[in-house]
Amino acid sequence: MHVGIIGVGLMGHGIARNVLSRGGFALSFLDHPGNQPVDEIVSLGAVACATPAEVAAMSDVVILCVTGSPQVEAIVAGDQGVATALRQNAVIVDCSTALPESTLRMAEIVRAAGGDYLDAPMTRTAKHAHEGTLNLLVGGATDTLERVRPVLSSFTEEVAHVGPLSHGHRLKLLHNYVSVGFMTLLAEAAAQSADAGVDPAVFVDVLASGGGASVALERLAPFITEGDREGLPFFVSNAQKDIDYYRAMSEQAGAQHTVADGVSQALADAVADGHGQAYVPELCALFKNSSS
Repeated sequence: MHVGIIGVGLMGHGIARNVLSRGGFALSFLDHPGNQPVDEIVSLGAVACATPAEVAAMSDVVILCVTGSPQVEAIVAGDQGVATALRQNAVIVDCSTALPESTLRMAEIVRAAGGDYLDAPMTRTAKHAHEGTLNLLVGGATDTLERVRPVLSSFTEEVAHVGPLSHGHRLKLLHNYVSVGFMTLLAEAAAQSADAGVDPAVFVDVLASGGGASVALERLAPFITEGDREGLPFFVSNAQKDIDYYRAMSEQAGAQHTVADGVSQALADAVADGHGQAYVPELCALFKNSSS
């Protein structure tokens, strides 16, 4: 199979290098200013394309790894989108974090063009993408998943089939709400602890030995104790986007989202203050009392 990828960012670059080096697949990618440096993947044989349609025309599988639903919709349904040049029976694998209702609409467009669609959002971080150990939450038909599983296996540790189409994105939003929500809460607590002059190592140790022990703590602890933000290279603006997608999904379902509203406001305030490109661990500093 020839693989295409659109979105060679922090996550997509790792996916691309493993599709090439571990999977041994031919790869085309969209040349875009938002890409990470592509020297490595070009050296491994990747070919740059000028438009999503050009990627689609060359590919049996097209992986999307972009910011959210507006970007996915433009790539799939735009004037030079993948649906305009899709190979028959090609599969779009959407690894973005997107709204479930948008996913269903994009799948209809792809099916009308003769292809099929899987939503396959990722859990884990850019480090895992580089190492080829991402986890995927896949929604869609079983036979479609099995057709592309060799490609997915080249950059993952686990591929979980979680239900019909759109359930991958639904579960990713649930996952990110819990994950980002925990980290936002923890960052607020860490900021108050620092304001009060508590030893940051003691703060972390107390949480780690009690009910605060969590992956959220593991990811934020390096910043709390040492100022190292690299435990989670995930922009605050993207965290806010994911929470707001969760809120939109909840509103459509008539579900409660009171806590999510508070998390969204905390993140929105940081973005409004010019910190959208800060990494999530830096919230521990951004939430501090400016007078302390």
